[in-house]
Amino acid sequence: MAEQHSSKSIMWVTIIVAIVLIAIVYALTVNKGSSTVNASNASDEADIRIQPVAKFELAKAEAPVASGPRDGATIYNTVCGACHNTGAAGAPKIEDKAAWGPRLASGKDALIKSVTNGKGAMPAKGGATLSDDEIKSVVEYVMGKVK
Repeated sequence: MAEQHSSKSIMWVTIIVAIVLIAIVYALTVNKGSSTVNASNASDEADIRIQPVAKFELAKAEAPVASGPRDGATIYNTVCGACHNTGAAGAPKIEDKAAWGPRLASGKDALIKSVTNGKGAMPAKGGATLSDDEIKSVVEYVMGKVK
């Protein structure tokens, strides 16, 4: 025959089971060590995890230091060729002799003036920092290519 338990003994068993469960949960959740150290480590780890995927920074490019005036071919290829090789913004293509005919007829001095002051969509000096000698050099280079 089954023994009958009193309500007092059931209550004590329930309390003991609850205390054991609380002790187990407490032991699993309590951090071991200093909470200040753990908090700073957790903060550092969080900072690392939330870093941006990429960084974008605009900076002014440093111009290469030139030892002297550049030659016409170099200037044309780095400054002028972007528009005059493709015909961008209405620039006459370097191989289009018909487009260059009237420009060549105006003379070298007129071409130098156009490059120095700008013409149409072309900014003064092609948008670059060019000396007078470099402008003369590139005009001579272009005149040699289109003749």
